[in-house]
Amino acid sequence: MTQTLGPVMLDLEGPRLLADERQLLKRPEVGGVILFGRNIESARQVRELCDTIRRVRPELLLAIDQEGGRVQRLREGVTRLPAMGRIGRDFATSPEVTLRLCLDAGWLLGMEMAACGLDLSFAPVLDVDSGISSVIGDRSFASDPGAVAAMAGAFISGLHEAGMAAVGKHFPGHGGVAADSHLEQPVDERPLDALRRHDLIPFIELASRLDGVMPAHVTYPAFDARPAGFSTSWLGLLRESLGFKGTIFSDDLGMAGAAFAGSPGERARAALDAGCDMVLVCNDRAAALEALDACTGRTTRLTARLRYGRARPDIDALEALGRWRRVHARLEAMASL
Repeated sequence: MTQTLGPVMLDLEGPRLLADERQLLKRPEVGGVILFGRNIESARQVRELCDTIRRVRPELLLAIDQEGGRVQRLREGVTRLPAMGRIGRDFATSPEVTLRLCLDAGWLLGMEMAACGLDLSFAPVLDVDSGISSVIGDRSFASDPGAVAAMAGAFISGLHEAGMAAVGKHFPGHGGVAADSHLEQPVDERPLDALRRHDLIPFIELASRLDGVMPAHVTYPAFDARPAGFSTSWLGLLRESLGFKGTIFSDDLGMAGAAFAGSPGERARAALDAGCDMVLVCNDRAAALEALDACTGRTTRLTARLRYGRARPDIDALEALGRWRRVHARLEAMASL
């Protein structure tokens, strides 16, 4: 029988687990931990931190945002990754070479994060770059939905080769709004048919291969008055029309785009009631405690499937792999341009 977990993923204060955090992680409502830059000194230190967390609660899901480019929390001791838009720039002229590099990049990311003790990175970004959203921009593979689906699909294959789950974001697409959902409550006025012909294409094509999906804190009023992560209509469409069977993670409930739902506890309950399996509450310990209290008695089974299930590679031993050396050199060179 699949093990149950609490539905809340929260963060930590620093690079080492504090005494009060040890007690916090024992709360049954806690299901995972996400690491940020303040938690990180080096790849080896992250492995030690993850090992320490697992001695407290071995079943917790340990995650990070490690996309490449400007979203790369862990930088010391691992490959410096280019933004996915930099990789995607060559797709039109060299599609086969680019797809191979996307696959290799996913594999390398998965191997490195597994070696650091993590279960998953919230990647890949499936948003289509429409030249509107500064918060997405070159985090997207491309401005063509089919190209995004192809490259992200190769990246997912690479993650899976490394034994790591793939979490696509931000459903149904954040690329069509200028507002940053960290700071505002974005509204995308386009009708559902327009979204189906553009932003939804990567999710439609990849839903069956994704292990997780993170919805956007964006409202699409032509379809539902609620932001996607709080919308039974959007999450129902993901499950029923797109056939997605994995885990739905809320985006950080501390973001301004989540203010629609009220207090931290109300946000957590609303996201879970809408169909999310796990909610993220980050950078605000008081909000995390309120969300935990609001989620008393709630559990989820799907998230336990995302834990890394293989023997973890040693971070130093990766250099002995010819594939790692080749891909590392290529990606580092691209990241420096």
